[in-house]
Amino acid sequence: MIKNFKWLLLASLSFVACNNNDDDSAPVEIPITPGSAVLTKYVALGDSFSAGYSDGALFVKGQEGSYVNVLSQQFAAAGGGAFTTPLTSDNVGGLLFGGVSNPDFVPRVAILGFNPDGTPKIAPVPFASTTEVMAHITGPFNNLGIPGAKSYHLIAPGYGSAAGLSLGTANPYFVRFATVPGTTVLKDATDQNPTFFSLWIGGNDVLAYATSGGVGVNQTGNLNPATYGKSDITDPGVFANVYSGLVTKLTEKGAKGVVANLPYVNTLPHFTTVPVNPLTASVLGGGSVAIGNATIKALNAQLYGPLKQALTAFGAGDRISLLSETNANPLLIKDESLPNLSAQLTAAFTPTLGAGTAAFYGLVFGQARQAKSTDLVLLTTKSAIGAAPTDKDSGIGIAPPSPLNKFGITYPLQDKHILIPTEIAEIKTATDAYNITIEATAAAKGLAFVDTRATMAQLSSGGIRFGTFQMTSSFVTGGAFSLDGVHPSARGYALIANLFVDAINTKYTATLRHVDLSVYPIQYPAVIK
Repeated sequence: MIKNFKWLLLASLSFVACNNNDDDSAPVEIPITPGSAVLTKYVALGDSFSAGYSDGALFVKGQEGSYVNVLSQQFAAAGGGAFTTPLTSDNVGGLLFGGVSNPDFVPRVAILGFNPDGTPKIAPVPFASTTEVMAHITGPFNNLGIPGAKSYHLIAPGYGSAAGLSLGTANPYFVRFATVPGTTVLKDATDQNPTFFSLWIGGNDVLAYATSGGVGVNQTGNLNPATYGKSDITDPGVFANVYSGLVTKLTEKGAKGVVANLPYVNTLPHFTTVPVNPLTASVLGGGSVAIGNATIKALNAQLYGPLKQALTAFGAGDRISLLSETNANPLLIKDESLPNLSAQLTAAFTPTLGAGTAAFYGLVFGQARQAKSTDLVLLTTKSAIGAAPTDKDSGIGIAPPSPLNKFGITYPLQDKHILIPTEIAEIKTATDAYNITIEATAAAKGLAFVDTRATMAQLSSGGIRFGTFQMTSSFVTGGAFSLDGVHPSARGYALIANLFVDAINTKYTATLRHVDLSVYPIQYPAVIK
C-alpha cells in the first residue's frame, strides 16, 4: 500500500514552488515588450512536439499545453494576436476513420492502477475515441504542428488530402484541417502572412527509425524522399535543401522567427528506461529466487553452455556468457550486424540434436548475442521480454516451440525490439548533420535559436532545478516526459516554452516572461475534467 501511495502521489500531485525575497526594497518591474520582433501574427510549424502530443496520443488538454500554445500566451502580453489550434474532439486521444478505429491511432495511456510489485500499471484509457478524421474542421489555424511529419512532408502537396490516406501519402491529422486537399503545410502557414514563426522539425526524420528499432533504411545517398519508407532515415542533403527552403519562404516577407535543433534519442526515456540486463534470479523465477536459480542452472546446461561452447570453437565465444545466479543477466538479442554463423552452428549441433533441430538452432542463434551497455532497449520492448514469439514477430515465419519460446531469455529479441550500436551511430550521424543545417540556417537568416539538444542532455544527466524541485528525464517520476517516453509532459512542454522565450529575448531584445513550471502537472489523470 505504501508503494502504491508513493506512485499515486507522483501521478497526481502538482507541485507548487515558492520564492522568498528577504529584500525589503520593491523590485523594478520591467515592461513586457517584443523587442524587434513583431508578434501580431504567429504561426507554428513542426511535428508532434508542436502539436502537443503526449502519452502516446493527441488530445485537447495536451494540445492546450503544447509549447507553442504556451508561447502564444506569453506573446499576448507583448502584442501577440489570437492563436488558434485544430483541437481534437476529446481528451481520450485516438482517431476514427469513417467511424472505425485504427490500431495505429489509439487512445492515450495513463496510470490505471498498480502492478503486484507496486509499480504503476500504464495502459490505454478505457474510453472511446470520438475524433473523426473525415469530419473536416475549418481553418486556417496558427498551430500547424502535425504528429508524424518529417521535414519534407511540410512541402508535400496533398499531405492533407483524404484521398492520399490509403496510399500513405497523407497524414490524418492534417487531413482534418488542411485548407484544401492539395495544399502544403508551408502554404497554409505563409498564406496567413505571419509576422513571426516557430519551426521545430526534423525529429521524425530519425525518430521513426529509432522507435522502430532500426527496421527502416538509412536513406543517406538517396535524394528522392518519394521512395522513402515511414521508418527510414532522411538523407542529410534532402533535409538541408528542404529546411533552407522552408526558412527562406517563411522569411521572404520580413517575418522573424525562432528555430530549434534536435536532441539525441539516447536522452529520451523511451530508449533508456528498460535496462539491458533485467534478468535476475527473481525475475526468471517469477518472484522466487529459488525457482530462478534452478531455471538458471537449467538454461546454462541446456542452452547457454552448449551455445557458448559452439561459438567459442568458431572464434565468437564472446557473444554468449553463462547466466549468473547472483548478478543481473543481459537479454538475449539478435544483432544483424554480426557475421551469420547459422551454418556453423547447424553443423556443430547436428550430431547431438539431429539435422532438423540443429538447423533450427542455427537459424535462430546464428546472429544471437547478449545485450551490452552500448545497446538501447525500447520502452515498448518491456512487455515482450519473456513473452512467446509468434509467427509474425519471430523473424523466421513460425512460432518457435517450447522451451525456445521466451523473448530475450531463450529466444533472441528481434531488430524491432532494440537499437544496436551500428543503428545508434547512424541516428547520431544524421542528427548531427541536421543540427548543423538548423544552426547554420538560423545564423544566416538572423533567427533566434534554441539548443534543445543541450537541454535534453541536461535532463538525462542530473536534471534541471526550478524552485525547490528537480526535473529529469526519468520515466514516470522525472516530470519532463509523458508516459510514452518520447513526448514531453505538460511541465516538459512548459519548460520548452521557456527555452523559446529565452532565445527570443536574447535575439530580439524582447522582455517576454517565463511561465511558472510548478503549475503544470507532470502527468495527466485517467479522467481529465
